[in-house]
Amino acid sequence: MNIKPIRNDDDLRTAFARLEAIFQAPEGSPEADEMEVLVALVEAYENKHHPVGPADPVEAIKFRMEQQGLAAKDLEPYIGSSGRVSEVLNRKRALSLRMVKRLHDGLKIPYESLLSHAA
Repeated sequence: MNIKPIRNDDDLRTAFARLEAIFQAPEGSPEADEMEVLVALVEAYENKHHPVGPADPVEAIKFRMEQQGLAAKDLEPYIGSSGRVSEVLNRKRALSLRMVKRLHDGLKIPYESLLSHAA
């Protein structure tokens, strides 16, 4: 096992290539141990250099709608009238704190996503 720090994207590609080669290593083998260390290094590098922020609030709502097979009408209890739902989904109206709470409580959309663009 020759583990080195991941300092740049070339090192990252090298780590991914090695991970592909040992991906199905039997548990408890030296390759499985190497894979575990490489995954931790890759994760740390990506979190530092390529962070993924919280989802856009409207995209989070649309994602949940898709997951649960919901139509815009189904959002009325959380957002308000059909016109208000349309405005929110078309980014013409921001979510109020009351809408955020209802969407979180009712549809289990994380607050972090719903408030990610709040100023």
